[in-house]
Amino acid sequence: MSDREFMRAIVLRRVTAGELTIQEATPLLGVSYRQAKRLTARYRARGRRGLVHGNTGRRSNRALPPEQRERVVALVRTHYGGSVARGPGQRFGPTLAAEQLWTDHGVRVAVSTLARWMRGAGLWSRVRRARPRHQRRERKAHGGELVQLDGSFHAWFEDRGPRACVMTMIDDATGQTLLRFGAEETTWAAATVLRAWIAAYGIPRALYTDWKNVYLRAPTTNERARGERPLTQFGRMCSKLGIQVIGAASPQAKGRVERSHGTHQDRLIKHLRLGGIRDVAAANAYVATHYLPAHNRRFARAPASAVDYHQPRAACGRADPDVFCLETTRVVGNDHVVTYQGRSLQLDRRLRGRVPAKSRVLVREAEDGTLRLIQVGRDGRERVVPWQETAARAAKPPCVTSAGGPLRPAALRATPPAPVPRRASPALDHPWRRQHGHWVQQARARNGQRAQRHPAA
Repeated sequence: MSDREFMRAIVLRRVTAGELTIQEATPLLGVSYRQAKRLTARYRARGRRGLVHGNTGRRSNRALPPEQRERVVALVRTHYGGSVARGPGQRFGPTLAAEQLWTDHGVRVAVSTLARWMRGAGLWSRVRRARPRHQRRERKAHGGELVQLDGSFHAWFEDRGPRACVMTMIDDATGQTLLRFGAEETTWAAATVLRAWIAAYGIPRALYTDWKNVYLRAPTTNERARGERPLTQFGRMCSKLGIQVIGAASPQAKGRVERSHGTHQDRLIKHLRLGGIRDVAAANAYVATHYLPAHNRRFARAPASAVDYHQPRAACGRADPDVFCLETTRVVGNDHVVTYQGRSLQLDRRLRGRVPAKSRVLVREAEDGTLRLIQVGRDGRERVVPWQETAARAAKPPCVTSAGGPLRPAALRATPPAPVPRRASPALDHPWRRQHGHWVQQARARNGQRAQRHPAA
């Protein structure tokens, strides 16, 4: 007896007891009034059994004979059975088994029927294959072994200030966090937060970043042919410090810093609102003095190993102006002038012997725009090259006419130039015409002789 039939029996019991009329019980039964009268009569005559469908427990008139079912199951077990797991020897599914039964044995069976038979015989079970899920990577055991770096654009000041970007660094082992506000996610923004991290904790061993042009880039055709490793300006800074930059294949790979963005977007925004902060400078000051100390006390944890992989800043052996700079290679001109972004940098004349023309020098630009020229010797030592900015090369003087005035383009002249007279054709008795007539007569004679020697067929 099904649940629907059981509920109908309860309603009809109230009808037979006189609590409800058939018309009142019709919406409760979910049938028409005429069907409600039939159900009431059957319930009075046979009780609950009268509500059970008459075909319940009977064999279907369209059922296939048991012999055919046994034959099909035997064929599937013999030819199309196998292992449940993926790989060699995996069993056939109902759809493919039905196709093979028809093509190989001439037996036609519906897929749904075959699936029911195969489940009954234990030859098929509907196993839902779980989708692959990203598993959280274990934390690194040592502080400074891996530091995640990422930027987050958000309305940090809500409607009180402009949209800003927060550059966040978080230690993978300890969860120690450091962040700085900026306008964009640029090379200098990444360098600023990295310098702050080095000043606070030391030089980390590796950085985990996005595949963005600020951090990593694809090699050019020439770099790929020469086997060179492509470096961005920020990547060159990290290379000088001995930091390995690792690109994350997905946001989930660096989920620790991604999840920290959500925490800051919830907590930090509200703290900035309470403090009435509306610009980047005030936000950086508040974060350094109030927000980060409290945040790290609550969310940071002790690493699995007490050994810290951070290196001291002095271990690099390079000064900040040689590390945190934009470095470009330039060629010294024949006049010992180096051109950089439209500026002409005149080298000291006393260095012409040590810095010859057509040699290469490094131009290093600091964040404030200060330029330094560096020559790298054969021994690898770097020498600072003195220079002074000179005026740009003067433009070529304009052409001068015979009257002494500048020659202007035709479009700017006051009057259009006079047309050039066309040269007259030579006279009929001109020597050029007589010589040309002689050449024509000789050519015709040669053609006639050739035609007599080789007459056409």
